[in-house]
Amino acid sequence: MERHDRLGKTSVPGEFVHRSDPADIIPTGWTQLRENRFSVSAAWPAAHPYFSPVGGDRHDPILVAETIRQATMLVAHAELGVPVDSQFVLWDLSYDAEPDALALDADGADVTIDVILSDVRGRGRGLRALRTTTVLTRDGNLLATGRGVASCTSAAAYRRIRGPQLELLGQPVPLIPGVPPETVGRERAQDVVLGRGTRPGQWQLRIDTGHPTLFRRPNDHVPGMLLLEAARQAAHALVGAEGFLPSVMNVSFFRYAELEAPCWVTAEVVPAPAPGMLTVRAEGHQDGRPVFACTLSSRAGTPALARLDQRLAG
Repeated sequence: MERHDRLGKTSVPGEFVHRSDPADIIPTGWTQLRENRFSVSAAWPAAHPYFSPVGGDRHDPILVAETIRQATMLVAHAELGVPVDSQFVLWDLSYDAEPDALALDADGADVTIDVILSDVRGRGRGLRALRTTTVLTRDGNLLATGRGVASCTSAAAYRRIRGPQLELLGQPVPLIPGVPPETVGRERAQDVVLGRGTRPGQWQLRIDTGHPTLFRRPNDHVPGMLLLEAARQAAHALVGAEGFLPSVMNVSFFRYAELEAPCWVTAEVVPAPAPGMLTVRAEGHQDGRPVFACTLSSRAGTPALARLDQRLAG
C-alpha cells in the first residue's frame, strides 16, 4: 500500500482533481486500504472566495458534493491509472449531511472520506464507468454519506463526440444580468448563476466563463457544479428565507448543457422525505429537453423556514 500525505500543504496535484488554484484543491492525501477501497484526507477552509459559509455558522453543504467529486477523480487518476486528459461525466450524485456536523470552526475542518468503488468497468485508458459510495467523517464523527455514478471518456473519443463544440472553445458567451445576490443566498454579484426568467419560479442560467471556481479551465459545456449551484440558488430564491441549508441533495444529469443556448431553471416545493424538512425540486431545460433534476432538503428548524413550512402546509 502506498500512502500520500500532506506536510504543511497539499500533496495532491491539481490535475488529479481538475482544479488549477491550490485554494480550490480539497483533498490533501490518500491511502489505499484494499482493492477498490480508499481513504482520502481533506481540508475544508474556514473561508473561501466561493464556498462561503451559510448563515455565518455552517460550512456550505455543497462542499460535500465537491469533496465527493474531487475524491472520486483523485482515486481514478492516482490509483486506477486514468490519464489526466480523460473526461469525466457525473450522471448521479447524492449526499446526506449532518447539519450539526457542518458547524464552522475558525481553523477550518479536517475531513476523512472513505471511498468505495463498485461497478468499475475497465482501468487506465479503458475506464468507462464506476460507482462510488462515500462516508465523510470529521473528528471521528459522521459528517455525511454520499453516492455517485460517473462515466469516463478518453481524450480521443471525447474529441470525436464533442468536436463541433470544442471548436467553439474561447468564443465569448454573453453574460446576462444576474438577480440580486441576496435573493439567492449569495454575497457577491459575480457568484450569481441565475438571471431573471419569464414567469415566477423560473430563471435563466447565467454563465460566466471567467468565474475562477465554476470555470476552472476552458470548457465546451456548462460544468455540473454550476448546474448544482443553480439548483441551490433557485431553491433559495423560491423559499425566500434565510437559513435554507441543503443538507440532503440528490441530482441527476441527463445531457450536456451547452454554452450557446439559453438554459431555463425552474423550482417548486415538493413533499419532504421526512417530517421537519423542507424540500425543493429544481430542474433545468434547454431547447425543450431536460438537462438536470435536483432535489434539495433543508431542516425546517429556523424560524423563517418553520413559518414558510407551516404556510405551505396550510
